[in-house]
Amino acid sequence: MICNLCPRRCGAERTEAGGAGVCRMPAGIVAAKAMLHHWEEPCLSGTRGAGCVFFTGCNLGCVYCQNGSISRDDFGRPISPARLREIFHELIAQGAHCIDLVTPTHFAPWIAQALEEPLPVPVVWNCGGYESISTLQSISGKVQIYLPDFKYADDALAAELSRAPDYFEIASAAIDEMFRQTGPYRMGADGILQSGVIIRHMLLPGQVDNTRRVIDYVAQHFSPGDVLFSLMSQYTPQSGASGALARRVTGAEYRAAAAYMRACGVTDGFVQEKSSAKEEYTPDFDLSGI
Repeated sequence: MICNLCPRRCGAERTEAGGAGVCRMPAGIVAAKAMLHHWEEPCLSGTRGAGCVFFTGCNLGCVYCQNGSISRDDFGRPISPARLREIFHELIAQGAHCIDLVTPTHFAPWIAQALEEPLPVPVVWNCGGYESISTLQSISGKVQIYLPDFKYADDALAAELSRAPDYFEIASAAIDEMFRQTGPYRMGADGILQSGVIIRHMLLPGQVDNTRRVIDYVAQHFSPGDVLFSLMSQYTPQSGASGALARRVTGAEYRAAAAYMRACGVTDGFVQEKSSAKEEYTPDFDLSGI
């Protein structure tokens, strides 16, 4: 296939024999792990865990990615849509509250095949926020919950850290499309999210101003009850990191971001504890469950 699934629109020829383009992936699905994940937002993990499937490759390439072994180093195993469907049901049988598709964008057509028949639990599209409208429209009705990152409101920072100077423009339009599909978030009586959008933003060390600008946008663009907002503090320095990225978020930065979120009236959502910045929150990608 000639691939234009993401906003990069690189036009790469992806074949079953080998990968190409920005994501470096072949035609078909490559995944690295399937597991019950207990460290997603509480309305996704619940008491039994979110049924996460971690896909290989990425269309962003953030320099600080905590899943580098699969997003940059391409570790994973090819699987068919039929096998992916089996994995969904295996996770549901283990008690998963939802099926959480982690970095799925570049496999959208094949994931859509696996979701042809509805599942008994919500499907979560857990992505970097850098999505094309046409790809999101192609999965409309198959996904009940969107979990996009909203990484940057600063174009220069997006260019420096993710090679995506148009990130804010693309992500804001993508989140609008996600909200158009799901409508205001809907929580079950058990506290488990049934449908809606959770906007994630990870505070980066030395970048509180960027975080404030993201919060400003969300507070001004959405009304209370529309979306959930998740402020994350789990940034963990990766090998070779330099400058501010070589350290963790400070207590002062964490408190400033959380206070600004409250001051802007963004109360629907979550503030991750600063203690979450630990290596053990990153799964061991070992092909288990695949």
